[in-house]
Amino acid sequence: MNRNYEVEYCNLELRFERRQIQTLIRELIQEGYSLYWNETEGKFLVSIRTGRKLVKLHFEKVNQSYRIVGDYIIKDERLSELIEKLINDTRGHAVVKRIKDRQIVIENIMFGEIIRLVEVSGMEHRIIYQKKPYVTFEDMIQAFQNKRAEQRIAVLRMELDYELSCLHEATIEQDEQKSQEIIGQLELLRLEMLQLEM
Repeated sequence: MNRNYEVEYCNLELRFERRQIQTLIRELIQEGYSLYWNETEGKFLVSIRTGRKLVKLHFEKVNQSYRIVGDYIIKDERLSELIEKLINDTRGHAVVKRIKDRQIVIENIMFGEIIRLVEVSGMEHRIIYQKKPYVTFEDMIQAFQNKRAEQRIAVLRMELDYELSCLHEATIEQDEQKSQEIIGQLELLRLEMLQLEM
């Protein structure tokens, strides 16, 4: 193990199915880690021994799946690689800070993809990589000149009202699956509304 190696995972947010947690546990055991796990009604805790340190991964139960949130400091290179594979496989979000020999490299990851890479040395920092936005200046001019957004907002409001009434009915009927589907649809409509109103 490299003594100078340290990775900090901030604002980590990953979503899992139960079988993915079981796969992670299997991979950790195959890598030779000593670990134990504990499951309660709303949480799943995996404790991993790395030398003298104990890393505890907290999974919260959300409906039928789990999510891991929080900040973690990992000083074990192999465990760090496994977590990064996890971020990629689950298309998760994180800010990853790699600390090595008085230098910090910060990766902003969204949906499992690096969108920004910054190197910090002392007081100086430089942007190594930044994903370009998909929207060009010409796209913005066309959007401002186009009246379709205003027309779509009116239709979108009716769709939101309809989905909300469906959610009300599903809540009364206590149909959890239908409620979750409608909530997902409402989230998509909300995002579209935010984009149109900008």
